[in-house]
Amino acid sequence: MTGSVRRAGSGWGARVARSAAAALALFAMAGCGIRSTDVPVDAGPAPTRTTCDAPAEVGGAGLRTEVYLVCGSRVNPVERAIELPADTTDRIAVATALLDELQSDPGREERAAGFSSEVPDDLDVSGPAANDPAEALRLNKRPGDLPAAALGQIVCTFAHSDSLGNGGTVMLGGPVDSPHGGQPKRYRCSTAMWGIGTPGLVPPISER
Repeated sequence: MTGSVRRAGSGWGARVARSAAAALALFAMAGCGIRSTDVPVDAGPAPTRTTCDAPAEVGGAGLRTEVYLVCGSRVNPVERAIELPADTTDRIAVATALLDELQSDPGREERAAGFSSEVPDDLDVSGPAANDPAEALRLNKRPGDLPAAALGQIVCTFAHSDSLGNGGTVMLGGPVDSPHGGQPKRYRCSTAMWGIGTPGLVPPISER
């Protein structure tokens, strides 16, 4: 009788081990699928000992303008002095200046507060292609191919620009010759993007 019980226990333990292995395999498969979706994307653990408080003092010449940087699981506004074109109706020049600012390294105080930027250095912006809406801006990469954090930075920075935004939204597209289509779509910077309460995740972009 005792031997029978031991065999039953051994079988139960084997089933538990198999179930645990299957669960781990499913978890690994799910993790592999993260990169195939636009958002949300694992941005790594939130930095420790960071405040995410934007510096109060803004130095340098230029117009005080908000750009959005990444801090922990958020995209947050930071005020900077940016030399924007005198003609603020020149949307391409304004977009280029703002994109350049997002591609620049955060200042010392910004870094100390935990801010960083995920916007690629090789990203460019241009105006609408033929048959695009006049407000459209095109990137040299499809928006959906960008890291979610970078897209969040661009959407929020552009959407809150008086020259580029339209009611808290911006219309972005990818390369005209993109094999998978790069038609402009409207993206909204909503408060949901400012933190979803899950460390390491960048909030989703609201698209309409």
